[in-house]
Amino acid sequence: VQLQACGGGLVQAGGSLRLSCVASGGTLSIDGMGWFRQAPGKEREFVAAISRSGGLTYYADSVKGRFTISRDNAKNTVYLQMNSLKPEDTAVYYCAAKVNTVVIPTTTRYDYWGQGTLVTVSS
Repeated sequence: VQLQACGGGLVQAGGSLRLSCVASGGTLSIDGMGWFRQAPGKEREFVAAISRSGGLTYYADSVKGRFTISRDNAKNTVYLQMNSLKPEDTAVYYCAAKVNTVVIPTTTRYDYWGQGTLVTVSS
């Protein structure tokens, strides 16, 4: 499975961005998909996750009510809509895929990772 994330950029505080992550190769085995982020000097942290059907979603407390994760299985794509962005949201954002599982992790226990896309929020 290969994951390609895009959609990052520079945005002012209060603005919005939508990240996309396209999966290829072995996509039928993907169950959970997640987004993580890593700010300079900090550990990678969980942002959001979604089940295969999209019926279950999970969010970090820091992004609840501002970010929305969704997926389009026909396009093998997961999205992260980010609204009301804050400077503390600045980080490299990574998508991840978990295969053959009924439990969607909210830790870094994913099987495949994308290359990351940089989001910078200016104050």
